[in-house]
Amino acid sequence: MFTELNLLLALGLMLGATLYSSVGHGGASSYIAIMALFGLPTAVMRPTALALNVLVSGFASVRFIRAGQFRWRILWPFLLGALPMAYIGGMITLPSNTYRPIVGVVLWLSAARLLWPRPIQASTETRDPPIVPAVLAGIGIGLLSGLTGTGGGIFLSPLLLFFGWAQPKQASGVAAVFIFANSISGLAGNVASLQQLPAGLPLFAGAVLIGATVGTTLGIKLPELLVLRSLGLVLIVAGAKLIGVY
Repeated sequence: MFTELNLLLALGLMLGATLYSSVGHGGASSYIAIMALFGLPTAVMRPTALALNVLVSGFASVRFIRAGQFRWRILWPFLLGALPMAYIGGMITLPSNTYRPIVGVVLWLSAARLLWPRPIQASTETRDPPIVPAVLAGIGIGLLSGLTGTGGGIFLSPLLLFFGWAQPKQASGVAAVFIFANSISGLAGNVASLQQLPAGLPLFAGAVLIGATVGTTLGIKLPELLVLRSLGLVLIVAGAKLIGVY
């Protein structure tokens, strides 16, 4: 378990957890990117990313809720649509030649969010999301999350901020709880995939929990813009690798 390759992989996962948990995300897209760069089999990537996502987002959820950075009214319509679809998506095992391009595109979309030229800011006065559009958005995010092994936060957070449905701190707390529930649903949809979890998972779990502790402590105080944009470049490279650009 404590091979040089696993230790390097654990270090990368810890960095991803640190960066993503600082803004309420579980970090699944970064875990997938890092595992892709290390050449892990696609059958291992989805359950591993979701399992680590549950740990990090669960830890982040507790800390953000305790800090008062969460509102149930913002979250529940998205969860209503997302949870059953994440379960269904988790039940579907895509062939490698289909899964890899889909995840590659997801990583590129994640990179686009990280490389956005200006910070996404909510309006001064926020309003609760309309229920029907939020449920429909949750359906799309949930299905994509279950299929690809991501928690969906990379899509939910900018949506909340673009439409003025939450302030940045609040969006982080809502995203953390959303990712936690969504990741559990995705794993439940494909319990058989748990047989593909790597032997190094305890090491990886310890690494991401250390990262989550650091990331959630730093929170918005972390000078994240330059670092997250650098991570965005990593996601582009990993996405290209999965799609087969090189």
